[in-house]
Amino acid sequence: MSTIEMIRDAEMRLRGHARRTPLLSSPFLDEIAGKRVLVKAECLQHTGSFKFRGGWSAVSALPPETRARGVIAFSSGNHAQGVALAAKRHDTPAVIIMPSDAPRMKIDNTRALGAEVVLYDRASEDRDAIGARIASERGLTLIKPFDEPQVIAGQGTTGLEIAEQATEQGIGDADVLICCGGGGLTSGIALALADRAPGLRPRPVEPDGFDDVTRSLASGRIERNDRMSGSRCDAILTPEPGQITFPILRRLCGPGLVVSDDEALRAVALAFSRLKIVVEPGGAVALAAALFHADEIEGDTVIAVATGGNVDAGVFREALERFGD
Repeated sequence: MSTIEMIRDAEMRLRGHARRTPLLSSPFLDEIAGKRVLVKAECLQHTGSFKFRGGWSAVSALPPETRARGVIAFSSGNHAQGVALAAKRHDTPAVIIMPSDAPRMKIDNTRALGAEVVLYDRASEDRDAIGARIASERGLTLIKPFDEPQVIAGQGTTGLEIAEQATEQGIGDADVLICCGGGGLTSGIALALADRAPGLRPRPVEPDGFDDVTRSLASGRIERNDRMSGSRCDAILTPEPGQITFPILRRLCGPGLVVSDDEALRAVALAFSRLKIVVEPGGAVALAAALFHADEIEGDTVIAVATGGNVDAGVFREALERFGD
């Protein structure tokens, strides 16, 4: 299990390697939400998402002889790039298993970082089985995208930064909205906030039709999605919460929130026009919830994590054409 001690250790290993991303604001966004909105811009992290934190944490924690044999990961793109860059900087071979319908930019970027990319059909093939087979055949260490203690620890450093930045701005109570797939980032932030800023309440946010975490929190047991494709928010489409992440989410998080793809695309456009940052739809669902579901959020201040900015040009263009000012 991941612990706050593991997060603190990951923070030390990430020091000098990860960026301390800013907490941004705009009066225009405050007006839409009817409350103060702060955006943790993890889209400005190395590789364009928070996933670099978990990738570095996991690769750097391996014993040198294990790391030298290489690592393998599966991802729709952001975890892929995070692990690929961490492996490259450690001079470690990396194999990344990616869905064939992942954004082309994410596939190309992962290859450009030196990783071997293996594509699969997410609707008909089991990425876990593919990863386990290749790892066994080649002697590679599997780094899971969310259900892995050292990955969760790395993502939890985002929560340490949020706690520090909230304190700097005099914020003691707020909902912290987090774009959520399998729950690695959300559970890591939840652990960090429980230790450093207990007045900040983490809440997962998911796209409509892929709200397994929200339903699981409501029922008290792990719920599974019926499908694995069909949303603009590809970065956060997972079958179900993790076996490691769900107990943490259940213990420390408030109720989940669900937004539509159109709300996510509108948030992409608003993040660009009002904050001057590029966010992908899956990385914008937390901001979408802050802006368009304010009646479901307590207090006068909300913090939304913009988790990633690796968006294909066509999707970004659509967001701006449909919802830009």
